[in-house]
Amino acid sequence: MLDTPCVIFAGGKSSRMGKDKSLLPFGAFNTLTEFQLFRLSIIFKNVYISCKDKSKFDFEAQFIEDIKTDSIYAPTAGFISVFEHLKCESFFALSVDSPFVSEYEIEKIVASDKTDADATVAKTPRGTEPMCGIYHISTKDKFSCMLKENSHKMGQLLNSSKTIYVEFEDEKPFLNLNHHHEYKEALALL
Repeated sequence: MLDTPCVIFAGGKSSRMGKDKSLLPFGAFNTLTEFQLFRLSIIFKNVYISCKDKSKFDFEAQFIEDIKTDSIYAPTAGFISVFEHLKCESFFALSVDSPFVSEYEIEKIVASDKTDADATVAKTPRGTEPMCGIYHISTKDKFSCMLKENSHKMGQLLNSSKTIYVEFEDEKPFLNLNHHHEYKEALALL
């Protein structure tokens, strides 16, 4: 099991899905979040769930509620809250809507990480996967500035940081469930 803390980001607005995707049923689990928590707990010693309000979940877990930002649904506030709560040097971030990122991809990212990096993230031919990777405490001030400036583009943070990009040819593990048809496709893949 990996010592690096893992944080599932489940605080998004899910506007493209039309309903909270973190609460969608998935496989044998009542919610996609529970599915992610179960499978990632086999890989990581400690798994946390970053969210705006833990009361929306009806299961036990280690929750980290975002600092209060009423209208902001970008992960920026979540990253700040995670660093403040965990007081860790780094953690592995994964979006709740990426249920097919496997132990293989995770271990390759962890093995590629360096202590002097700001971030180590997955990259496919489609592009960078900022919500699948390791973030170091050195990014906390940048996330704070982004939040103050109401700028939430993760790509800009990665481009202005010492980022290690871990190349993956296969895009399938990085399928995001942003739209209803992608959710249906993911259910079929299970």
